Amino acid sequence: MIKTLRPTRRAALALAGSVLASSVLAAGMAPAPAMAQEDTKAEAKPAADYTPNAASRDFTGTFGGKRISYTATVEEQVLKDEDGNPAAAIVTTAYVADPQDKSRPVTFLYNGGPGSGSVWLQMGAFGPKRVAIPSDARDDGGPPYPILDNPDSLLDVTDLVFIDPVGTGFSHAIGETDPQDYWGVTADAKSVAEVIRKWISENGRWNSPKFLGGESYGTTRSAAVVNELEGAYNDVGLNGVILISTILDFAAGADTEGNELSYITNLPTMAATAHYHGKVQAPSVEGLVEEARQFAIGPYAAALLKGQALGDAERASVRAQLARLTGLSETYLDRADLRVSPSRFYKELLRDRGLTVGRLDSRYTGVDYDSAGETPDNDPSFYGIDAGYAAAINSWMRDSIGYDTDRQYVTIGSVGDWDWKLPGWRDTNAYLTVAPYLGKAMRENSDMRIFVGQGWYDFATPFFAAEYALSRTGFDPSRIEYRYYDAGHMMYIRDEDRSKLTADVRAFINAR
Repeated sequence: MIKTLRPTRRAALALAGSVLASSVLAAGMAPAPAMAQEDTKAEAKPAADYTPNAASRDFTGTFGGKRISYTATVEEQVLKDEDGNPAAAIVTTAYVADPQDKSRPVTFLYNGGPGSGSVWLQMGAFGPKRVAIPSDARDDGGPPYPILDNPDSLLDVTDLVFIDPVGTGFSHAIGETDPQDYWGVTADAKSVAEVIRKWISENGRWNSPKFLGGESYGTTRSAAVVNELEGAYNDVGLNGVILISTILDFAAGADTEGNELSYITNLPTMAATAHYHGKVQAPSVEGLVEEARQFAIGPYAAALLKGQALGDAERASVRAQLARLTGLSETYLDRADLRVSPSRFYKELLRDRGLTVGRLDSRYTGVDYDSAGETPDNDPSFYGIDAGYAAAINSWMRDSIGYDTDRQYVTIGSVGDWDWKLPGWRDTNAYLTVAPYLGKAMRENSDMRIFVGQGWYDFATPFFAAEYALSRTGFDPSRIEYRYYDAGHMMYIRDEDRSKLTADVRAFINAR
């Protein structure tokens, strides 16, 4: 409940005037919805006159069975250019337990996209409030959407700081700064690392235990941010990294012609999905996906690598096993040359029922314009949840915390031409993976541990691709913890898995 209004150090200035609107920027978990663009560049305040916006209120709640008083603070962290002028405002939403304890862990969290605001983890999993949408893969429909206390929040064991990078949430470039300057693997990581350094400096938390947590592209961001925080002598030491729906090695999940690895890493997810929809019979999803793992890296991988040299007998054997695991017909698999892309699978698996399955969460089903064609019209697991989350984050931040702004909160939008290049020579960037950043950090920080949370029904970031990326040379498997959930990319939308996920992460933090 709300106790009092207590401005932060910046809030007194911010209350004098709210931030002016500017372009909505962002990009998302594909497919990204179109975002309205607001051209207010002519109205923007000169950078030198920029006043950061902020709001803060005190609340109480019960989390992990403990009654906690906490302060919720939404504020713009202003980054400066080389000349010392304000260049960007990155909004953080911090939940800090009262009384403040500098020995208490603090966890920095963000979502992915790139171009996604932190709304999903904040209002779905770890924040003190959550939006209630159907837990059983049904569409969220129209408002009102209940905004409830979240007893599963991690506030009983850690303070929480949610970060919205430039172009997401309410965050934005200032004045004449081009937001494109912040849109790239390395540029984005540098800006987020700078925000973390600013926050721990301003709040006296340099010696607190620290964790990073990201979802989807947020796991990519985590690896790059770890490199920025721990890759130089002025380290920000970390105790752990929380990876939710992991994407580190982009070759492992690249659904492009000629990449055989993607067919291998997607196969166990296809098997799990076929089982969920009754196309494959097995005693348990866990047993089925283990069988699919072994087939994928054994006979299936061997067959794919042989290409056109694959013999008829071996082809027939692999095709039959592939049909048994995926629920697809041998005729269809033969026409696809044993290589079924996820987008084709979404359309084909339930074609006989006139349904498609979701990409982010293949438990969801959708109805297309017609039953022909190779790929779905849209992703039912995204349009089935987006309205509820957008309503919840705006209601919570604007009405409950009191953050006053004319800007639109960007849940997912377009971030222009994202720069995927990593520092290094041409050959370094021909194979895009940020996984080595994490391996190096683990080798140089003996306390660094990694938590990996994956949904069985996630095609956006398949669990087998995450396992592949983190099992390469340079990692200590004894410090990597895997947990699996009976949902998809955002496993926390299923009530049972939200409780399981938060319990797993709580145990991970407590085990430091």
